[in-house]
Amino acid sequence: MTTTVTTATATSQDKVVAFHGAAYKAFQETFPPRMTPDTWTVTAASRDQAVARLRELSAGSSKHTRYIRVRGADLLMRWLETFPGETWQQRWRNSTADDHPQSWSDHPASWHAERGVGTAHFLPSGTLHLICGDVIRPSVSWLLHLHSPNFRSRMELTRDPEGYADLAAAAGPTWSSQLGRHARLQIAVLLAAKGGRIRDITVGDCLELRATEASVYRFGGTGRSLFYRWLKDLGQFPPDAPHTLRDVTRHSGQVSVADLVDRYQLQCTPVRDLLVDYLTERQPALDFSSLEDLSRILARHFWKNLEDLRPGIDSLRLSAETAAAWKERVRTKVDRKRQPDGSYTTSLRMNYIDLLTAVRAFYLDIAQWAMEEPSRWGPWAAPCPIKANEVSHRKRETRRKARMDQRTRERLPVLPALVRTAADELKKAQARLEAVRAADPGTVFTVLGETFTKARGSRWSDPGQMTIAFDTDGKRRRLGDAELRAFWAWASVEFLRLTGVRIEEMLEVSHHSIIQYKLPTTGEIVPLLQIAPSKTDEERLLLVSPELADVLSTIVCRARDRSGKIPLVASYDHGERVWNPPMPLLFQWRTGEQNRVTSMTTIRKALDETLEAAGLTDNTGQPLRYQPHDFRRIFVTDAIMSGLPPHIAQIIVGHKNISTTMGYKAVYPTEAIEAHHAFIARRRTLRPSEEYRTPTPEEWDSFLGHFERRKLSVGTCGRAFGTACIHEHACVRCPMLRPEPTQRSRLAEIRDNLIARITEAEREGWLGEVEGLRVSLVGAEEKLGQLDAEARRRSTAVDIGMPTFGQIATRTSETTTPQQGR
Repeated sequence: MTTTVTTATATSQDKVVAFHGAAYKAFQETFPPRMTPDTWTVTAASRDQAVARLRELSAGSSKHTRYIRVRGADLLMRWLETFPGETWQQRWRNSTADDHPQSWSDHPASWHAERGVGTAHFLPSGTLHLICGDVIRPSVSWLLHLHSPNFRSRMELTRDPEGYADLAAAAGPTWSSQLGRHARLQIAVLLAAKGGRIRDITVGDCLELRATEASVYRFGGTGRSLFYRWLKDLGQFPPDAPHTLRDVTRHSGQVSVADLVDRYQLQCTPVRDLLVDYLTERQPALDFSSLEDLSRILARHFWKNLEDLRPGIDSLRLSAETAAAWKERVRTKVDRKRQPDGSYTTSLRMNYIDLLTAVRAFYLDIAQWAMEEPSRWGPWAAPCPIKANEVSHRKRETRRKARMDQRTRERLPVLPALVRTAADELKKAQARLEAVRAADPGTVFTVLGETFTKARGSRWSDPGQMTIAFDTDGKRRRLGDAELRAFWAWASVEFLRLTGVRIEEMLEVSHHSIIQYKLPTTGEIVPLLQIAPSKTDEERLLLVSPELADVLSTIVCRARDRSGKIPLVASYDHGERVWNPPMPLLFQWRTGEQNRVTSMTTIRKALDETLEAAGLTDNTGQPLRYQPHDFRRIFVTDAIMSGLPPHIAQIIVGHKNISTTMGYKAVYPTEAIEAHHAFIARRRTLRPSEEYRTPTPEEWDSFLGHFERRKLSVGTCGRAFGTACIHEHACVRCPMLRPEPTQRSRLAEIRDNLIARITEAEREGWLGEVEGLRVSLVGAEEKLGQLDAEARRRSTAVDIGMPTFGQIATRTSETTTPQQGR
């Protein structure tokens, strides 16, 4: 059994491989598509037998419709009989109709016109009847060009009714949605092109369909892979099948080191092989993104530029003139934006020193390795053309530190305004969403002083789920998407400012990351948040504050589906260029009838919209912009300014070097560094180096007792373990005191008592005591204000069934000794 592949199909397939890259190639090798055979029972029948079968398929239609379908099928088969082949499928392929999906019908129409037979009203319906009757199986590309409104419904009536019933049960409410109808069309295409039943569709068939869509449709395809999820839910795919087709179609995945170097078509083969060997040696210590950057520097910016400057160059030993010319060439870059006169401008390369550093490291590594493996690396050892003083980072780091400090100083004071704006914009977006859902299609409604006209939608749309409206200017507003962006802007601002994590760490937080630790003696629950390994490949635990617990509870409620569970979604690791296994990630949303991870682009767009609404400006009057990493710098600065030791802040934010942490602190850097050095000196005198060992059970009990000793009459002390009280136990004044709502009456008594004591001191003339009492009174009123603000926030929040922390935590950590815990 052989299968003929047309030239057009091969050309399209070449485009597909180039479009999808290495990920598509790897999956295609593991899951090849089914090959369409040349013969099967129906296609091998005679014309009379095929016409009789097609007449039976149209038995439920009207007499006129049945006549048009059967007459059109007979006309097409008469034309196909003029081509060689033993089956109708072979004749179809030999007719080259598959090669011309948009104009193929001109040939049979002309053939019949020469014989005085009209086909205008018969041929389209007859061709569709032949396909639905499984007489011919056109290619996937040909079927994607078939713009027939009846193709999907005809396939569902004539092919595999049991399979369609199982698929509809797995799809649920999405079966009748607009995306669901498109998914059903894609499944109809697979059945028409490959034959068989729905249970016979393979992963390779789905890959071929999505790849062909990318070559047929504009902008790389429709991007809809809901049909794949339906088929996967039926349980017919193997366990190692992709979780979603976005694994294949969205990102290219990893490629080999040789492919990374060969992108730049280097002329000197020995140097190309050297670069491949060098990058292969460096690969285990780098993530894939860093490896790709290094290959770009060495292959493109270094050697490719040298080949352009000195054609035929084949040695790493560069003359002074060649090295100087290369440095001058890479110092500038050509801007992509074209000028009005058609020319391009050049600008200084921002990463020029980083580029020189990578090339210098390449030369020094070769020299060092030549001592260990002379036969392999010795022939390439050469003097480095880049001196040490040319890659000095001191001046650049100083300027960068000043620039980052200025950013933090501008953004730290206005952070409360941004937080308030994010909360207000979320309330407004929720009010608009509720109003548009309550309105009838085509009616005018007013909310928050704005007038909208709700879109009518289509006859398949659910009026309660239609969230598109037009404002008074006629602008189309997607109020549902606006509410989603407002929510994720609020959640991101709160999460980033309260934890100080990186944005990639925030997006990887899952339901499993929320845990609770139970103290052995008091039974008090200590909520913790586990941060997965990211940049430093070290995980860490963060203590969850009451404010962060509220944020996590709200996110969990948003992420849960109708069954009360958080759906499993796969996230993409941009550093390693691989897909992580599905997990119950908190930062996910439902789009295209599927749950997907909230992307960094979505977070940044949502943050920009909130900043635009806030109207914040810098000292020059320009709009103030926040990047997600700005919150991390603000967190470190605010924590150290509040008295947190720098080495504790280093552990919280996950830095390997405390110098990095101190580089994040923007205000009073000299004073902070001196205080840190003094603190380290004191700790070293109190704790000898021999005590840095596995803690004993007594020391572990002392650590646990620290959390018990934090309990106060009006709340809990938030100071870190191993640190003494820096406010001499004046808890009412201390900013580390976290008051509890249940102790508000006690705080009110303390405030009233302070007022009475101040009155007495003023009456008796004790002016020295008045000043101290007033400081305590200010602290008590601030604590009461915090409790009142929290109470107002809880009373004005919409009741969405927010669970307690114990309900959202996925696991509880029991008390163990250090040895048992290991």
